[in-house]
Amino acid sequence: MIHRLFFNITAKTQTHSIGRKRSRRGVAAVEFAVCLPVLVILVFGSIEASSFIFLKQSLAVAAYEGAREAALSDSTPDTARDRAVNILNARNVVDFAVSFPENLPDNAVRGELVAVEVSAPTQTNSPLAGQFIANRNLVARVTMVKE
Repeated sequence: MIHRLFFNITAKTQTHSIGRKRSRRGVAAVEFAVCLPVLVILVFGSIEASSFIFLKQSLAVAAYEGAREAALSDSTPDTARDRAVNILNARNVVDFAVSFPENLPDNAVRGELVAVEVSAPTQTNSPLAGQFIANRNLVARVTMVKE
């Protein structure tokens, strides 16, 4: 009698565990379907944010290097522009513009301010979502005293 009772209890728990396994598989599939898009958006959003930070930093470095070159006493606009362009080309920035909004380096006298402004659009410099986001121009400007 005890033997039969033991087998009946075991048989019932086995049928319940099979139903629970199916239920758990369904729950796991639903959790995966809900969480996957969120994780994908987080990953691609992080990549895009990193790309924009890299672009802004590249513009700042190029503006700094161009201003450093423009601040030298024997500098010309072409040498300062070339210095900034070399930095931007090395960092694979496209569609950029380098300008001197206040004084051209060869017109400035010692002690005057010389500024270099570098800008680039975000849409063409985006690795993933360039066509899906609104285009903005990022600008970096550095001002130095002419030597």
